[in-house]
Amino acid sequence: MANDTTDVIVIGGGPAGAVSATVLARQGHDVVLLERDEFPRFHIGESLLPYMMGMFDQIGLREAVEAQGYVPKFGGEFIDPTEKKFFEGVFRADFTKQGDGRYSSAFQVERARFDKMLTEQAAAAGARVLFGANVNDLLMEGDRMVGVRYEREGEQHEVRSKYVIDASGRAGRIANRFGLRKTLEKLRMVAVFRHYAGLDESHNLGVEGDIQVGAHDDGWVWAIPLSKDAISVGTVMPRDVLRGSTPEKAFEEHVSRIPRITARLTGTHPTSDLRVETDYCYHSDTVTGPGWVMVGDAGCFGDPMFSGGVLVATATAVRAAETIGAALDDPAAEDHLIDRYASFFKTGYDTYIRLIHAYYDGELVAVAADAARSTDRDTLEKYLVRLIGGDFWSEHNPVAQEMRKRTEWDTFAPFKRVFGCPAYPHLDEADRKERAESRVRRATAGK
Repeated sequence: MANDTTDVIVIGGGPAGAVSATVLARQGHDVVLLERDEFPRFHIGESLLPYMMGMFDQIGLREAVEAQGYVPKFGGEFIDPTEKKFFEGVFRADFTKQGDGRYSSAFQVERARFDKMLTEQAAAAGARVLFGANVNDLLMEGDRMVGVRYEREGEQHEVRSKYVIDASGRAGRIANRFGLRKTLEKLRMVAVFRHYAGLDESHNLGVEGDIQVGAHDDGWVWAIPLSKDAISVGTVMPRDVLRGSTPEKAFEEHVSRIPRITARLTGTHPTSDLRVETDYCYHSDTVTGPGWVMVGDAGCFGDPMFSGGVLVATATAVRAAETIGAALDDPAAEDHLIDRYASFFKTGYDTYIRLIHAYYDGELVAVAADAARSTDRDTLEKYLVRLIGGDFWSEHNPVAQEMRKRTEWDTFAPFKRVFGCPAYPHLDEADRKERAESRVRRATAGK
């Protein structure tokens, strides 16, 4: 058995793992990233949020992402023929309406290429990136995690570290080891999806490049353009709906319920078999421990309804790397730093999942109406578009404030929220002033 030592082990080479490894390596720390698969690997197409561009700026990856030639995304189209889950008819979240200082576009990315690029950035920063490395044991000394054991090319290896970052996604290495994962039963969905080629956006009744989300009585349908001529289409539904059908029948029937998406598919043809993803939504109340932290999907996963997965994964990865870097520099501050990171993690995921609950419960219009009582209506759309765009850590977004009042949407056990936008930290004070001015305008208008 080969043995090794390092400062930090990162389990998983998805966006969360690659970004945390990149940030730590740039800090000058020795990092080993262990990825079970060989890259590139297939992954569901990903629709990024505009706040991701702010995150990429923060970690110096924006130019690398922009150079990939991905499909630009300037908004999201939400279609609700049922008039139950969203705003009546068609609502477009136009990212140009977020206000000054924020990116007004993002990208639709092919995850195989996107993830490979991020791991290459981690390696370029100095991290040791090992593909085909399957972690099969977590090493403990007392209650502290001190490394991992993994298999690669038929050989067993052991690497010890000061910290372990679990970015293993749904595999949940640490969560499963300690029995920490809990299912969000209300959001326990199944997705059936495939890719199509031959896309011609002249058939798109909306805006080229937008993601489309279409509601129906049994769930919702997505359409995400992956390139100029390819698109990902999927349907998300409760498990009981799929049990009463087959993936093929459910997919065809659900997509047919959203005419704006079927129009966009005119002239396309499938390029992949149907794929099924199950057990969508879960969380862990404990996301840190002695010598370890979870980032991204390893600690929580919400329905992809609003495309927030990569943003919360990346934001927690950056904050975890900064937290561990600070703890390595000042071991006496470890407990405080790690506790604050856990609260930051939960704040972001809690807000995002509340947005999902609001959609499924048909309460988004009511939440917006409640928010309108404390802000002028002219700026309410701006706050809503910001939230849809990734404003999950804002203390001053009135739509998010109203969602946080709904105890029925609590995900985690009680915790102290940590606010402060990780994508635009320089705008926190401006957001506070903007919110105060909005309240004054509404009060004045009401006299």
